[in-house]
Amino acid sequence: MQRAALVTVMTVLSLVLALAAVPEEDEKKKEKPKTNTAAYGNLDLDNYDLNLDNYGEVIDLSNYEEIYDYGDLAPKIEVGTLAPPHTKSLAEPLSTSPMPTETPQMNPSTSTAIKSKGPGIFGFVTDQGLPTCLVCVCISTSVYCDDTNLEQVPPLPLETAYFYARFNHISHIQANDFIGLTKLKRIDLTSNFISTVDEDSFWRLPYLQELILPENQLATLPELPSSVVQLDVRFNIIRSAGIRPEAFRDLKKLKFLHLSDNKLDHIPMPLPEGLRSLHLQNNNIQTMHEDTFCDSRDHSYIRRALEDIRLDGNPINLSLFPNAYFCLPRLPTGRFY
Repeated sequence: MQRAALVTVMTVLSLVLALAAVPEEDEKKKEKPKTNTAAYGNLDLDNYDLNLDNYGEVIDLSNYEEIYDYGDLAPKIEVGTLAPPHTKSLAEPLSTSPMPTETPQMNPSTSTAIKSKGPGIFGFVTDQGLPTCLVCVCISTSVYCDDTNLEQVPPLPLETAYFYARFNHISHIQANDFIGLTKLKRIDLTSNFISTVDEDSFWRLPYLQELILPENQLATLPELPSSVVQLDVRFNIIRSAGIRPEAFRDLKKLKFLHLSDNKLDHIPMPLPEGLRSLHLQNNNIQTMHEDTFCDSRDHSYIRRALEDIRLDGNPINLSLFPNAYFCLPRLPTGRFY
């Protein structure tokens, strides 16, 4: 009897517990979020039993982009904007070495010692205590030293072919300034203060073609090598006495001779046969020899190359010397009255 009563009580207790659990499950079903079945195709995940055998059927990769849209996370890039300023990483060590405040000066003995050892990677050391190719600009076989406050020609690399040192304070050309520079073709020292040139400064340069020395203070013309094609000494103070007799006779390659704005009182002669351009304007030339350009003994002679003669700005009356230029293809430019 007692056993039957105990069974009855346990049965009733089970029914009460079962009825109490039903509302709790209903509440869980109500709170469960609705699965986006569109993202997974037509698969009903609420009633799908997920296991390793059917994992590939759960996710439909054909609409993967609809599941994860990263558009809002992509960085916005504006065309034309500058890169953000670089910030030094805290992990990078900071330099503690002091910055140099001035260029170290070298005494003449030190400079001479370095010169005697030959040029370094930037050339010989100049009078400023720096290698030539730091004071100047060296590009291939050209050396540019324009407007660098030079007071003398710097030691040049042996392969120099074109040298420019315009607008400086060079006053003297020394015999050893260009020694050994057998490849040198052009020297341009426009607008310096050159008043003296040592005798052996230029004539030992076998390939020198262009010597450009205008706007200086030359009173005499230095001896030139036979390779010279162009000589420009405009705006100096050269007098006729400052040009050696027959200075141009052996310059067979000379084509351009520019002596304007000096103090010449006559035209230098003889002139080389191949001369094409002779500029003598703004001098003090008052007379002309009949053999200056032509050969008075050979009236069939014609100087065909000389087509450009400038004598304007001189006190000479060219009409007084008609026999002096009958052999020329063109009359000189100047005053004919």
